[in-house]
Amino acid sequence: MTTAPATSTGPTVAFFTRLLDDASPAERYALATAQIQQAERHGIGRTWVAQHHFHAAEGGLPSPLVFLAHAAAVTRDIRLGTGVITLPLEDPVRVAEDAVVADLLSGGRVDLGLGSGGTPSSFEPFGEDVRDKAATYDRKLRTLLDGLAGRDVGAGNTLYPDAGDLADRVWQATFSAPGGHRAGIHGHGLLLSRTQPRRTDRLYAPLSELQDPIIDAYLEALPAGAAPRITASRTVFVADDRADALRFAEVGLRRAAEGFRRQGQTIPGDSIEELIAALDTHLGTPEEVAESLAADTTLARATEVAFQVHSVDAPHEHVLRSIALFADEVAPALGYALTQTPDRNPTLKENA
Repeated sequence: MTTAPATSTGPTVAFFTRLLDDASPAERYALATAQIQQAERHGIGRTWVAQHHFHAAEGGLPSPLVFLAHAAAVTRDIRLGTGVITLPLEDPVRVAEDAVVADLLSGGRVDLGLGSGGTPSSFEPFGEDVRDKAATYDRKLRTLLDGLAGRDVGAGNTLYPDAGDLADRVWQATFSAPGGHRAGIHGHGLLLSRTQPRRTDRLYAPLSELQDPIIDAYLEALPAGAAPRITASRTVFVADDRADALRFAEVGLRRAAEGFRRQGQTIPGDSIEELIAALDTHLGTPEEVAESLAADTTLARATEVAFQVHSVDAPHEHVLRSIALFADEVAPALGYALTQTPDRNPTLKENA
């Protein structure tokens, strides 16, 4: 496989985990920590973790900033992002305070990713109506940004500790062009999902047809002089042998397709190859994955590519191998930029 020069100007690389390992909650957290350490050893510049309330099958991490504070203590350089905090379910002042503390504990490595989505049934326990989530998101976002900017958040109060430059590290996730516009006007980063629902008349549309208009709206709305920050997440599972990748995908992708269908989405096809296409999955050997990612035209517009093994959901040791293969072989072949030459420094605490 051809390796790009070290001076590559391609997108940077991130690792994304939803903490879906088949294990107890405590073990899930330990395995995710070990995966983040593996990512750092292999020169990956950022990790993202998702927030999900109540449902173990969706990730089981309700408190991402608590988890990232722990991850900060056992890593040195890798950036730590929330992808995402579901802001309508949170107190925005509390989110700001917790993010500031986690950022200080990590040495300024936190990136604050926000979203309005979430499982509809999760809203009621927090006293929120899912039908109002867009308006609730906008209202709480204003309060959060006031706090990060050092402005009054009520009764003359401002954050202590102050947020430093954390306001420059806010990201917004969206499935829509209006959401891209909203992220752009604030000068925030844009987070794009690994897959998106298709309308019934566009079931076979490539993901780029759905996400390029979001990027267009984002770029058009960015303030003059603001540098774009666009992270495109993708399901990627790299294995030494394609048969191994297909074996795990047969279980994981079928489970994911059934979950999406229960939510009302139309996922066409039933063969494993059809599900790979329908769920926008890139898997196989390093050469096969590099070829598949190269055909995804949206990635050429991203400033960061965040890879995750979900929904393949392979066992932990295979996730560690996938991280290594992606960083050591796939990323260089595509010209993606690692933060450093892969560093397997034994002084990092091992959880694996």
